Amino acid sequence: MVIKRSVEWVDERVGVSGFTHDTLNKVFPDHWSFLFGEIALYAFVVLVATGIFLAMFFNPSLATKIYHGAYAPMRGVRVSAAYGSALDLSFSVRAGLVMRQTHHWAALVFIAAIVVHLCRIFFTGAFRKPREINWWVGLTLLILALFNGFTGYSLLDDLLSGTGLRIAYSIALSIPFLGTWMAFLLFGGEFPSDQIISRLFFTHVFIVPLLIIALISVHLALIWRQKHTQFPGGGRTDRNVHGIRFWPSYATESVGLFFGVASVLTLLGGLAQINPIWLYGPFRVANVTGPAQPDWYLGWLEGALRMFPAWEVRIGGVVIPNPFFPAVLLPGITFMMLYAWPLLERRFTGDYAAHHLLERPHDRPVRTALGVAALAFYVVLFLAGSNDLIAKWFGMPVETVTWVLRIGVIVVPVVAGYVMYWLMSAYRRSGASQFTKVPLAYFRHPRRGPLPRARI
Repeated sequence: MVIKRSVEWVDERVGVSGFTHDTLNKVFPDHWSFLFGEIALYAFVVLVATGIFLAMFFNPSLATKIYHGAYAPMRGVRVSAAYGSALDLSFSVRAGLVMRQTHHWAALVFIAAIVVHLCRIFFTGAFRKPREINWWVGLTLLILALFNGFTGYSLLDDLLSGTGLRIAYSIALSIPFLGTWMAFLLFGGEFPSDQIISRLFFTHVFIVPLLIIALISVHLALIWRQKHTQFPGGGRTDRNVHGIRFWPSYATESVGLFFGVASVLTLLGGLAQINPIWLYGPFRVANVTGPAQPDWYLGWLEGALRMFPAWEVRIGGVVIPNPFFPAVLLPGITFMMLYAWPLLERRFTGDYAAHHLLERPHDRPVRTALGVAALAFYVVLFLAGSNDLIAKWFGMPVETVTWVLRIGVIVVPVVAGYVMYWLMSAYRRSGASQFTKVPLAYFRHPRRGPLPRARI
């Protein structure tokens, strides 16, 4: 009785009953491909939770000290405060290693889920009007996630992360006219500067996470305002949504998925070793570790740097250094094309209508072929980021592997795109695509009938 009166008192003054009713009865499609966005969200929640724990013990300073901690092989070695605190987190703080590794795994899964989610949106045409803004928000989230992932594993001041920072510093310097200013702003002076870790820490812990939270909020608000897309078939139209209501069905599934994601990430953090900084040792300017690969989401960038020929271009007396082309120009073109894609497709297809029904890949063979070709291009670049390991595994010279991949980065996307276009076109002409448009309810047990579905 007290609760009822309290709710009525609040509703009389705020008027939330209508909003609450609409919220609890909002319908969401329950197709499995929509879960990747939720997985990314829940991985980010795990990132924030574990990151708060790690920030309590991490010391973002390059002040040196003699290590006397629990890891015996490093005792008596002069290390930075950042590296020493990372070792203490791994060996002295209770549950510290699990938290650190869970944090790292969550970052990998977070970015992977965003990439798969964006691929689903691309291949199903979910970026079309009126959802262009959400497409751009998602791409910006991916860029921020990539940047924050790099700053995160660069904080520990181990030899591997220091090698990555050295590469990043060189990339920044390669930008014509602005490179020196940008490098000094980001790194606090010539590499290695004693301000690098503190600046990375502030960026990684405060600036970028707040931007990500803001964009996730915008992303979810737009989805809520515009309603969810859905696949065609089974009476679905641009004017309705078939699926399950937010309360209690969808909310229950979401809570279960969150605990599932958190459990898997925690298991990975406890059982699957990742980034063993005690094996790499502290960063030394004169040293480099090898073979060395970055986290998977930067493998394509590393591969582009390794594969690009040793060319430098002089324009009007200005020398454009070699790293600029694979590490600045290529990513710039990549994301510019992705940002422009909704506008380009609308311009070339003449489709200016609003869409709430998704397309299947075979409905747009050209888009599907171009998307597969682009994915093949970046997969080859990703493999090139491990050309030294591939050469070691197959007993081949690194130069041979590099040349094979240089040829492959041109041939493989063309072949993959052509084959996919042929397959999608043939599949569409055959009429077999109609089979995929049959609602799953038709395959339920004939006596039980289809499960009840909500619709609005």
